[in-house]
Amino acid sequence: MENWIVYILICLAGVIGGILLFFLFKKRMFAGEYKKIKSLEIELEEKNKQEVENYKKKINIDLKEEFANWKNEYNKKQNAKISKLNETERRLIHKEENIDRRYANLDNKEKELKKKERDIYYQEEELKTLKNKLSNTYEEERKKLEKISGMTVQEAKDMIIKKYESEAKIESAQKLKVIEEELKEKSSMMAKDIISTSIQRTASEHIISTSVTVIDLPNDEMKGRIIGREGRNIRALENATGVDFIVDDTPEAIIVSSFDPLRREIAKRALETLITDGRIHPARVEEIVEKITNEFDQYLREIGENAVVELGIDDVNPELYYYLGKLKFRTSYGQNTLQHSKEVALIAAFMARELGVNVNVSKRAGLFHDIGKAIDRETEGTHTQHSVDLTKKYGESKIVQDAIASHHMDVEFSSVEGVLIQAADSISAARPGARREIFETYIKRLEKLEEVSKSFEGVNKAYALRAGREVRVIVNSNELDDNKTFIISKDIAKKIQEVMEYPGQIKVTVIREVRAIEYAK
Repeated sequence: MENWIVYILICLAGVIGGILLFFLFKKRMFAGEYKKIKSLEIELEEKNKQEVENYKKKINIDLKEEFANWKNEYNKKQNAKISKLNETERRLIHKEENIDRRYANLDNKEKELKKKERDIYYQEEELKTLKNKLSNTYEEERKKLEKISGMTVQEAKDMIIKKYESEAKIESAQKLKVIEEELKEKSSMMAKDIISTSIQRTASEHIISTSVTVIDLPNDEMKGRIIGREGRNIRALENATGVDFIVDDTPEAIIVSSFDPLRREIAKRALETLITDGRIHPARVEEIVEKITNEFDQYLREIGENAVVELGIDDVNPELYYYLGKLKFRTSYGQNTLQHSKEVALIAAFMARELGVNVNVSKRAGLFHDIGKAIDRETEGTHTQHSVDLTKKYGESKIVQDAIASHHMDVEFSSVEGVLIQAADSISAARPGARREIFETYIKRLEKLEEVSKSFEGVNKAYALRAGREVRVIVNSNELDDNKTFIISKDIAKKIQEVMEYPGQIKVTVIREVRAIEYAK
């Protein structure tokens, strides 16, 4: 036990001794390091002092240079300001001298003006004196003349006026007669020129059929579907629409026959709807006819509105659209009434523009002059009176009503526009082709036109277009060259003039086409 204690004490003594030796060694080592650090600090301090001195010297040099530069720049600016001030001073001195000279000139002018004023004053005084002398002299001479002639001044004036008045009346009457004759001659020529110009500027279509309408079919098989089993479909159509459907040998066409154009139009629209729909049977027929009949008034309004928009007329009561639409299905001497009304409006507007009168009034009166024909079959009275009543009811102006009332000269003309409407109405009704041309005659004329065009050598095909107003001819490019193409167009036009009768003019268009075809293999 005692050995263990000794042993532990020895160990403790050894540890303590080791620790003391370690601290002694560390102290010596720290002392050496401290000396080194101290010497380094001294060196660094000396080095920093030297660098600081050098940096201070450098900064002083830079500041001196910057100050010198700034001073030079400042001196330059000051010199520039001084020179500018000197220049300004010189200019001010120059302006001051100019102002002094102007003041001197103004003083001189003022003196001259005062002198002129004095001279003018003396001249005015002299003029007043002379005027008084002249007045006295004139009065003395007048009294002497009155005494010699035995008449006063007023009596002499009256005598001279009466003498020249009678002579002037005779001369003016002669001149008025000459002027009147010249005016009649010129006005006749101007009227003819205006009317001819107005007619040339319109190109309305007039060819109509008053009792039949042709409906095109997609194919001949559709005829059987329209007739139906034992004819029940076509009977349903005729019963529902009140028109006759004629199914003959005409290829891909059915003719609708009726003297009532409204019924004919309803039947046409119903049949076209059924053909498009494809379902054709009695119940469907009645349904479609009833639907189109109910919508027909709106259709008429759209037609009337389109006519008003086409002519560029504004502020029209929408109620008049319905009556205008009905005019499309009304004819007068075979002429479509709506087309006639639009043409009258255009011709009247052209003439009004040439004469410098109200174009808008002329258009309105021309369009509405026959609107009474939309109801004249339903009520008593003339279509003119009905037209006036309708336009009055729906807010048209008094001048438009008067122009409509006088278009058949039932009443006297109250304005130039009324005369123009009467003239335009007569022109439209009297133009070639404006009055009745039945359907068969129209078809024959188109066939004749194509036949005449095909009768020339080198012609392959000929087509009549635009209601017979144009024929388009296609020639064989191998038989005819470009020069012969121009010659054949003139020959065709000449032959058409010789062998045919037609309204207006016919345009002949000859087409020569060359095609080059090759195949890439």
